[in-house]
Amino acid sequence: MTHSNLSIEAFVKLGKFLSKFCDLIETNTISDHLNDKWIALFKTEIERAKHYNGWFTEENCIHAFKEWSIALTKENLDTWLEQYDLNANREKVVALIMAGNIPLVGFHDLLCVLITGNMALVKLSSNDQKLIPLIIEYLIEIEPYFIDRVTFTKEKLGHYDAVIATGSNNTARYFEYYFGKKPNIIRKNRNSVAVLKGDETTEDLTALGEDIFRYFGLGCRSVSKIYIPKSYNIDTFFKAIFPYNDIVNHNKYANNYDYNKAVYLMSEFKILDNGFLILKEEESFGSPIASLFYEYYEDTDALKTKLKKEEDKIQCIVASGFIENEVLFGETQKPSLNDYADGVDTIEFLLRTS
Repeated sequence: MTHSNLSIEAFVKLGKFLSKFCDLIETNTISDHLNDKWIALFKTEIERAKHYNGWFTEENCIHAFKEWSIALTKENLDTWLEQYDLNANREKVVALIMAGNIPLVGFHDLLCVLITGNMALVKLSSNDQKLIPLIIEYLIEIEPYFIDRVTFTKEKLGHYDAVIATGSNNTARYFEYYFGKKPNIIRKNRNSVAVLKGDETTEDLTALGEDIFRYFGLGCRSVSKIYIPKSYNIDTFFKAIFPYNDIVNHNKYANNYDYNKAVYLMSEFKILDNGFLILKEEESFGSPIASLFYEYYEDTDALKTKLKKEEDKIQCIVASGFIENEVLFGETQKPSLNDYADGVDTIEFLLRTS
């Protein structure tokens, strides 16, 4: 059996396991299955996750697991990979420098490296040290082929042939300096935006709340800014997202809400506030936690042109009938396998890099 078939079968089994695990958590029946070593290990790790990183709540970890369980089916993997000639790959070591802003954020890069038949040298973020190694342990148990395919390191990176590094705009400059001579994908800050036309249903706007609040807004696919028509009634938006109000009961989120509100008020900025989200009129994209930037627009064509000019800063555009490749309300944190970060085809990069 070829390495790609072995890999696909193993990842399909992983997807089935994650689906079972999430079902047991959601139906509150997991205590009946703790004699299963892996069920017990995964349960322990998601309970511990918030102690290592306060943003990694059980709900958000389960959401990440569930989305991967949906993605990792035989049909999805085959459909994703059929456009590529995996036999063209020349085996190499790929250094992965991962972000840790949301659970499993670096897993797609790792999947791409392994499923193309390459080896991964992984430097984890200090914010996400546990979940990906646990998944690799599980993969190794069900498919020994992976035993020597993944190496985790905390040291300076040694031998590698290519690099995929994710970080902030500041760390990207550091990455470009150190890794610029190797084939590389270097990712910088990106944010997601939503364009409202004023005719959205309450259901649309409530779904948009998922795009704003999932992972506390820490992901590059999290909506951090909305564009609204000049005559827009913001109360419509506030009423629709009220179901997310209990987010302010999370200590770290509440601290950010209080701090950012105080800073805005002391600076005498005009803000809109509903008790758990602060709206500030602002041209830039990256709003702080518990804040959402907004900007008025009058001409849709002018807005499309503006967003096109800023496309290197934008990960997703959430809208309905506004622009090509838009993401539907509520769907930003449900990417498919071919939704590549920054629009750079990771599989293509790996296959053409010798």
